Amino acid sequence: MKLLEPVNAHTLALNNRTVMAPMSRRRATNGIPDEMVATYYGQRAGAGLIIAESTAVSPSGMGYSHLPGIYNAQQIAGWKKVTDAVHANGGKIFVQLVHSGRIGHPLNLPGGGPLQAPSAVAAHGNVNTIQGPLPMPVPEAMSTAAVEKMIDTHLQAAQNALEAGFDGIEIHAAHGYLIEQFMHPHTNQRTDQYGGSIENRTRFLLEITQGTIRIAGAEKTGIRFSPFAALNSLPLYEEEIATHMYLVPKLNQMDIRYIHLSDQSTNGSLPIPASYIQLLRQQFKN
Repeated sequence: MKLLEPVNAHTLALNNRTVMAPMSRRRATNGIPDEMVATYYGQRAGAGLIIAESTAVSPSGMGYSHLPGIYNAQQIAGWKKVTDAVHANGGKIFVQLVHSGRIGHPLNLPGGGPLQAPSAVAAHGNVNTIQGPLPMPVPEAMSTAAVEKMIDTHLQAAQNALEAGFDGIEIHAAHGYLIEQFMHPHTNQRTDQYGGSIENRTRFLLEITQGTIRIAGAEKTGIRFSPFAALNSLPLYEEEIATHMYLVPKLNQMDIRYIHLSDQSTNGSLPIPASYIQLLRQQFKN
């Protein structure tokens, strides 16, 4: 097997085995990717697969300024220019769907409003806003109904991504954003079916994944994790490997396309342990 050999899977044929990882450019205006974004991705279509940057599923998930979104018609049209540019140059591109959760500031959210999160636990540190760096406030704890609505919001974003011409979807369950906030006991102090046990804390991700598969197909669905990264003021926790090893067999049963690991050791986090990699490879066969 060689890096530049094509992948001839009938569901997603790729020109080669290189993948361009998602890198936040934050060049959108009102969440709309413009011609510069289309040029940027079109120039990189020589990769076998591009994973586009973090793209917000809703206005409440736009924790950072100039983040692109995929929740309205203008944003879908903007991304269609991007996917057209990539396809015209022979490439394939997945979107990375994200909700920032407690990370951000109301000044960055279109229309304002509180940050949303599994529980009312603030993140430490500042975030850039139109008024300069400001501390991240305590988020609003989501009701059970709000959690269920947020799942639907993710699935609508997945549908929007297909309308925009994306070849698949990567679910961002990493870097301390909303999905990982549900997975983590520090930020998830809930007592309903989305909190408490590992099974309950991972329910949010698994329901989003199941819905995305119904919309896009398992072969066009991937997930990103960042084990042991401790980003966005999430501390390391004892159940981390157990949490992931509960998830991985279920993701394997769902037959998703891939699991994408983000190793943040160059940024001061612990490296992903070899034992974790070994367990993942044993339990995830794709």
